[in-house]
Order: sequence, then C-alpha cells, then structure tokens
Amino acid sequence: MSRRLIVLCRKDISSVNIVKHYISCRRWEDLGNDGYADYTRCGDDVVMSIPDLHIYSDGLDARARAFGFDPDVVIFPSEHSSSSGMPALTVHPIGNYNGSDLGGRPNTLVKACPSMMTDALRLIKSKCSLDEFNVCFEATHHGPYLETPAFFLEIGSDERHWKRDDAAEIQASVLRDVPDSNGYPVLIGLGGGHYAPRFTELALSRKVNFGHMLPNYQTEGRSDEEIATMIRNAAECSGTKVAFLHRKSMNGPSAARLTSLAESVGCEVIKSDCFEPLDGN
Repeated sequence: MSRRLIVLCRKDISSVNIVKHYISCRRWEDLGNDGYADYTRCGDDVVMSIPDLHIYSDGLDARARAFGFDPDVVIFPSEHSSSSGMPALTVHPIGNYNGSDLGGRPNTLVKACPSMMTDALRLIKSKCSLDEFNVCFEATHHGPYLETPAFFLEIGSDERHWKRDDAAEIQASVLRDVPDSNGYPVLIGLGGGHYAPRFTELALSRKVNFGHMLPNYQTEGRSDEEIATMIRNAAECSGTKVAFLHRKSMNGPSAARLTSLAESVGCEVIKSDCFEPLDGN
C-alpha cells in the first residue's frame, strides 16, 4: 500500500467536507502538530490539516517527512472554481508550464501519479449518480510545488456545489477505494482544452493512464524550443515516453508541429486504437 498524505486545507470548503466524509467511517488517531499543521492517521494514510491555501503551500511533503511521515503520494481534496459555474467532479496533475500566478514554481511540473489519478477518474464516473455533474480530467495547472507525486481531487464549480454532501461523499469514497496501481501504459496528453474531453474519454474507455496534460492554450504563441521543453518536462514528470495527441482540437499543421516536437524529445505519438478496451471487447 502506498503511504498517502491527504492534505486538508481549512480555507477550502470542499477540502474540509471531503475529508470529513473520508474520516467519518474510518478509525483515526491524532498524531499531533508540528507548529503549523495538524496530523491525523487514518489507516495507512495521514491527513495533514493546514491553515493556508494549499496551492501556495510549497514543500508540504518535506514538512510531513520532517514530522516523521514519508509519503509516496500527496492527494489534495479541493474546490474547483469556474466562471461557468458548471457542476463538476475532476482530477488533475499539478505544476506550471509558464508562470506561477497560482502557486508552485514557474516552468516547473510536479511528478504525476498517473495510475492512481486515472483510476480515481474512473471511480468518480462509476460512483457518480448526480446527472448535473460533469466528470472529467483537467489539464495540468497551479501549485503547490512538491517533490512527491501528487494530484488534486475536486468538486466544482462554486459554493453551491462545494458544500454538497453528496458530492463530497463521492470524492471521499474515491479516496477510500482507489487502488495504488493498475499496470496500464502511461501517456501524456497533448492538445485540447482545459477540461481535456478526449483524454477523459480515452481514460474511461481504454486501458491507459494519463499523466501530465498540455492543452492548446499553453502552447499558443510559444517557440518550438519552449514547447519541446514543456513536452519533455511533461513526459519526465509522468514517467513515460508516450504521448497522445488530440488531433481534432487543432489544424493539420499544428498537429504535425506538436508531433514533430514530441518526437524530437524522444516521445512516441500513438493513436487510441493501440490500447485495449477497458471492457475487454
């Protein structure tokens, strides 16, 4: 079993609500305080409760190690904000392809957790009976910076949804049930929009795992060298050299350019029919 650090951000409504549901049916033990964060053991997991906004709280994994808990993965239950107000249950990797206005380090990605994150998406889809909620990946974005693989598990997209106990219970049950590893091939996603519909569709239908996702808006106006660096970082921080391109999200020359740049940094760009269907058919 992986040693999981689950970060409860006390400024985040969904974070508090999801962890409340997660702890409610588990045995737990108060481990104390390090002068900043409170620690609670729940089975093999440790919940770290912090007073500050998580996306700006770099180095939480190092802080946990100094306290005596060495995590294999860090999971952030969290609010998701969107101007559309669309109800959503999402997962995504973290880091910045460009600046760091939303925490983390500029031009720096955090190691992804492809198998656990993708299985979390599948579990959300299987558990969610809330028809108004969209279930999807989000592309890589925001902080904090960590040395440990991490992902966010979110409820969106405004306060009406952040407070909902039914949505929080779904995400809490995903925390309880998600397996460590499924052994499926790992891909990075290139292209598409922020909510990564093609990558979500592929993850829900094929035996694949997604690590970092690089959407079209991150590559607009960038040089070949800059984009190649983004792709290289995405692959290295996902532990793969395989990429999947959302070809229909761009024109032919753009697709050819991204394919060439991916290949220039050692990535193989493959098509969806290379992967076995999840249902085995």
